[in-house]
Amino acid sequence: MSTLISHRPHGIEHPYAVSPDQRVPVLPEVGETMTIGVQARPEVSSVVCEWRTRPAGRRHGGSEDTVSPLVMAPVTSSAADAAALAGGEGHLAEAQAASIGGSGGWAVTSPPLDEPDGYAYRFVATTDDGRTEASDWYDVAPARWTASADLPTGMTASLTGAAGHLVPGSVEWLVSVEGIHRVRFALGLAEGDHVVGFGERYDALDQAGRRLDAVVFEQYKSQGVHGRTYLPMPFAHVIGTGGAGDSDGPAASSWGFHVRTSRRTWFDVGATRPDRLVVEVALGGTPEETVDVACYDGTPTEVLRAFLDEVGRAEELPSWVFRLWASGNEWNTEALVRERMDTHRDLDIPVGVVVIEAWSDEEGIMIFRDATYVPHPDGSPFAADDFTFPADGAWPDPRAMVDDLHARGIKVVLWQIPLLKTARSEEGLHEQVLAEGEAMVRGGHAVREADGTAYLNRGWWFPKSLMPDLSTQRTRDWWTAKRDYLVRDLDIDGFKTDGGEHAWGHDLRYGDGRRGDEGNNLYPVHYARALGDLLRKHGKAPITFSRSGFTGSQAHGIFWAGDEDSTWEAFRHSITAGLTAASCGIVYWGWDLAGFSGPGPDAELYLRAAGASVFMPIMQYHSEFNHHQLPLRDRTPWHVAELTGDERVVPVFRRLAHLREALVDYLTTSAAQTVATDRPLMRPLFFDHPGEPGAWDHPQQWMLGADLLVAAVTEPAATTWRAWLPTGEWVDVWTGAAVTGGAVVERDVPIDVVPVWCRAESWPSLRGVFERMGG
Repeated sequence: MSTLISHRPHGIEHPYAVSPDQRVPVLPEVGETMTIGVQARPEVSSVVCEWRTRPAGRRHGGSEDTVSPLVMAPVTSSAADAAALAGGEGHLAEAQAASIGGSGGWAVTSPPLDEPDGYAYRFVATTDDGRTEASDWYDVAPARWTASADLPTGMTASLTGAAGHLVPGSVEWLVSVEGIHRVRFALGLAEGDHVVGFGERYDALDQAGRRLDAVVFEQYKSQGVHGRTYLPMPFAHVIGTGGAGDSDGPAASSWGFHVRTSRRTWFDVGATRPDRLVVEVALGGTPEETVDVACYDGTPTEVLRAFLDEVGRAEELPSWVFRLWASGNEWNTEALVRERMDTHRDLDIPVGVVVIEAWSDEEGIMIFRDATYVPHPDGSPFAADDFTFPADGAWPDPRAMVDDLHARGIKVVLWQIPLLKTARSEEGLHEQVLAEGEAMVRGGHAVREADGTAYLNRGWWFPKSLMPDLSTQRTRDWWTAKRDYLVRDLDIDGFKTDGGEHAWGHDLRYGDGRRGDEGNNLYPVHYARALGDLLRKHGKAPITFSRSGFTGSQAHGIFWAGDEDSTWEAFRHSITAGLTAASCGIVYWGWDLAGFSGPGPDAELYLRAAGASVFMPIMQYHSEFNHHQLPLRDRTPWHVAELTGDERVVPVFRRLAHLREALVDYLTTSAAQTVATDRPLMRPLFFDHPGEPGAWDHPQQWMLGADLLVAAVTEPAATTWRAWLPTGEWVDVWTGAAVTGGAVVERDVPIDVVPVWCRAESWPSLRGVFERMGG
């Protein structure tokens, strides 16, 4: 092993970026070349890659083999490209750029890989003073796509479950001498088919004509621009133009599919050939592989129900989740939290939930900052009585604060992240967090690398931190026991389960027996489950608030759309995210209204976004950490009013918040109906009217429950707004005017009006809600 250079064939395994120390492609196909990279110490003056053909049946090269020296050249990583991958401006973007960039890279291009038995290579580095060191040998065998009938002797593979939709002859397997690495196949598409799903997607409701993949990833901002998501699923609806729909109106044929895998998948949704949806699935690389694809025929709701029967569905949550949620990343003291809630009260802006993010030391994320205590060297759990909270500290009396907020009717949610800082991650850590890390590793509770060492987060947020292996009940119990006192002793109501996207590495090891390529996407599912079970243990509803997830997340709490700037484009992308997530069975969903990152929104964007959020499952505002610099970036209505100088902000927001309060009963009843029937709470129009062109021409309209149709204003300077009303009779909730559907209508949209219509037959039961608001 060389101390002068490092090479990892897979690099850091960022899903969308290349690190300087890897080879590209990691798995080349026969006839391709590779770019092979190393990271070298500054004193290295030259690097040679020794390249050998690998004889059949033998790993690495041998002394009798012919060596081809490939002289490597220095390369410079592009920090700008890395920042763009993270979404551009912002502290997380800068951190990502630093994690991928760096000096000391050397690279060379290999010869074409024509030998199916493979090759071996190593590196010899020479320093300025003439010292040389050789690395270990690395193997690579090129792969080729082959039909099932042509698999090599000793290899077997099968694709099951796609009968009726599988394009005959389309199944191919990517095979090397090591095993079977991928499968690709095509599902048939008819002319005009729409394809919706794939988890939470920001770029478009209908993915027809696009390419995408399904891998859990923290795309910091600009998710719609880059086509990436925190919450993917290999499931989608295919909606055609003839057959049965869920409601009255022209009929549409529909079906859906689910690739039953937790590994990464890729989709060409008619982009290459409009009559084919090509699916590619990562496999385990063994000589025997199987892939199962579920296909469901029926209406969109029937398809969704069949999918949820397999993967789990949401449960009813208490009605308080439908009230306004409030938070700010810099609300880092009890005094600030109380002051923000006092101002809500004084301005008569009702609030139901406060999310406290900056409550802990951000080391172990389980102890209030400024608390004094006797450390537990064995990492055993604490009780509330173990802590003393200084009267002049940040949190002088957490239990009294929670009790006071509860007395006001406000629930309390605390932020979490499933990472634990270590001495490797930063200096000056409290002795308790170091003891926690030692206990995690000693007790076998950490996610592990292939060599058995503890995995240290390769991502850019909390880098080199430990990750608890939440794939097993044993570690879920161990990890949540440390947070037990927060619920048992302090009466906390829920947890913001942030940051579940940091498992990078195909060969990580999990306690449930999975490797990283199969287990990484499931990490956020285990994470939300763990905190939800902790709350259940104490008789509370499983209120978790996550941004990441995968298939199976439907059964675990509430979700929000993640980090975004305050722009109109992000507003539109977030609506799309909510509708696609709902199409995959996510019931309780919201977003950081008007964005959370960067400078605050203008008054028009803020109020239009707040108005739209009134008619979403979760209504909440939040703001990003800005290092306590002035002006603060709080998204409280009074702060936005102060920043913009717009006197309309507070009174209009107040009116919207009261309307939200008036809708809580409707939302609670509608959510119960969703859980019982699987018709989404925030429902794209194609669920009810799949055969009507208007459902696809107006992809950002939605039904909220059974009776309210919403057409949010998503463009600046709008004075009128056009919306499509499906066939039937409707009532404008603000005027009480009857409107006949089956057409596009236009209405005036002053800043305090969200275009909403109610089904005429339900108007008598909802009239009072809007009349109280002056509708």
